[in-house]
Amino acid sequence: MNMKGFSCILYRRSSDKDLCSCRNVHVIQEFKAALSEQKIDLKALRELCFSGIPCEGGIRALCWKILLNYLPLDQALWEVFLKKQRDLYDQFLREMIIQPGIAKANLGVSRDVTLEDHPLNPNPDSQWNTYFKDNEVLLQIDKDVRRLYPDMAFFQRPTDFPCQLILDPQNEYETLRRRVEQTTLKAQTVNRNRSGVTNVSSPGKALHLYPSNEYEVLPNGCEAHWEVVERILFIYAKLNPGIAYVQGMNEIVGPIYYTFATDPNSQWKEHAEADTFFCFTNLMSENRDNFIKSLDDSQCGITFKMESVFSKLKEKDTELYMKLQEQNIKPQYFTFRWLTLLLSQEFLLPDVIRIWDSLFSDQDRFEFLIPVCCAMLTLIRDQLLAGDFTTNMRLLQDYPISDVHAILIKAKELQDSL
Repeated sequence: MNMKGFSCILYRRSSDKDLCSCRNVHVIQEFKAALSEQKIDLKALRELCFSGIPCEGGIRALCWKILLNYLPLDQALWEVFLKKQRDLYDQFLREMIIQPGIAKANLGVSRDVTLEDHPLNPNPDSQWNTYFKDNEVLLQIDKDVRRLYPDMAFFQRPTDFPCQLILDPQNEYETLRRRVEQTTLKAQTVNRNRSGVTNVSSPGKALHLYPSNEYEVLPNGCEAHWEVVERILFIYAKLNPGIAYVQGMNEIVGPIYYTFATDPNSQWKEHAEADTFFCFTNLMSENRDNFIKSLDDSQCGITFKMESVFSKLKEKDTELYMKLQEQNIKPQYFTFRWLTLLLSQEFLLPDVIRIWDSLFSDQDRFEFLIPVCCAMLTLIRDQLLAGDFTTNMRLLQDYPISDVHAILIKAKELQDSL
């Protein structure tokens, strides 16, 4: 795959108003031609996408759905497939959010509560024990998604397509928003000291975990984009109890949702939530081993991948490798975050999305991440060779280069060189 002709001028600012910087009409026409084929040529599409995907006309969002193995290559199947998947997601919402919410609401009006459905039922398999465990996961998700890209207004803004299943004004059941509000209030306003005396905090202190600018919610009938992301992650955690939710997953789902929710085509944009859920699920099926602690030291775990970055560095730049070894700078000190979160915390969102164009289009997407990380090291080699331990750790934990174009070119050179 040729790296010449990277077609995007990369944004280096945090504004979320205009991620679209590709104005090359010829490139756009190439993409439109590739996407107009009845049966998509995946190899040809990958080669196009690797050098950067234009976002005019929702091209990037559509390409990502194909590259993440969500949409079939045969466009004749899309209509039926999409309806099936979106109906399935609605079913997940009913089973995992709506029905438990109805059960909770009914408890307050029913006088005939049996031990089996009582909240104090000690049985670990009871529905209420599950409900309370789910709340623990939900609170962690809620805490993380509120902080998603804090320098951008997007995730705090209302979505144009709030979930009507959840926000129907006729519904009286408990939504995720209410669960978080009620659980947070109970957890923070009542606490028992070591002598067994119960203290009730003042309302002002009760919400100290959520400053006012983070905790504000939109009026009934509206929901912010971060609430949609929260719902996606909660459903994923429920459907994947073996991994559930691990901090950092919010950083993986955020750029996917942003890309789909800003699609100029409203027919796609309307279903950004369901489409994001399935694309995120597909991506996690390839990346989930990084989030499973018991697999850390296996060949598919994160430790092996971190060591692979240093192995590649040793092969390509022995002097720099030896310098890091002498200073006892281990790969886990910085590459854990780089690899696990697909560099989503190292760059601004426009640049993350550009990197992901190349990652998603590479057939061995997570193999390509290794030379990308190695390229990041070699591009600051002079600073690292001159720096002491403290200076170098600061460089690696707050990466100084914002030109992802140069990083990707270098990564491709490292990947292709013998």
